[in-house]
Amino acid sequence: MLKEVSVLLLLLVFIIAAMASDPDPVMDFCVAKSPENVFECKNSSAATIEDFTFSGIKFPGNFKKTGFSSVAVNSNVFPGLNTLGVSFVRADFDVGGINVPHYHPRATEVAFVLEGKIYSGFVDTKNKVFAKVLEKGEVMVFPRGMLHFQLNVGDGPATILGSFDSQNPGLMRIPNAVFGSDIKVELLEKAFGLNSKELAKLKKKFSS
Repeated sequence: MLKEVSVLLLLLVFIIAAMASDPDPVMDFCVAKSPENVFECKNSSAATIEDFTFSGIKFPGNFKKTGFSSVAVNSNVFPGLNTLGVSFVRADFDVGGINVPHYHPRATEVAFVLEGKIYSGFVDTKNKVFAKVLEKGEVMVFPRGMLHFQLNVGDGPATILGSFDSQNPGLMRIPNAVFGSDIKVELLEKAFGLNSKELAKLKKKFSS
């Protein structure tokens, strides 16, 4: 009986280990046939070096209108990333520019300050803020699903490069999600103590 239990426990350990590990890839890569069809790979013989290189973030984005711009680098624009579980973003800030509080529901982000000084931080589920001013060459991690934010506190433009451990990290900007959505006005008025005029102004600002 003891021997049978030992064998069962050993099998259970192997099953748990197998379930906890990522499956081995069955192909070298999977370049999507199109951004609309990421589940079907084009023939590997049709892949080119252009599928595995991207030059769309060589230069700063246009942040003059809002003070902030970002360029997402995912499989939609960089086919070679398809199925690899990673993606990227370049964010540029004018002086005083902000990346509003937001979160990525499907990914942890690692942010590297390429240029400038950025007040950067996140809030955990106990509402504790982890934040500091990052300078050129410094790195910060935002755990998956944590609300985070950035503000250029330097006297010149700033740039951050962010990497994600997901092909599709998702993005929820809090002001847009709250005031730019179809949540009932009555609820927002009570939740934030706003009058109808103030709320209408916010909804106009953050509506897509």
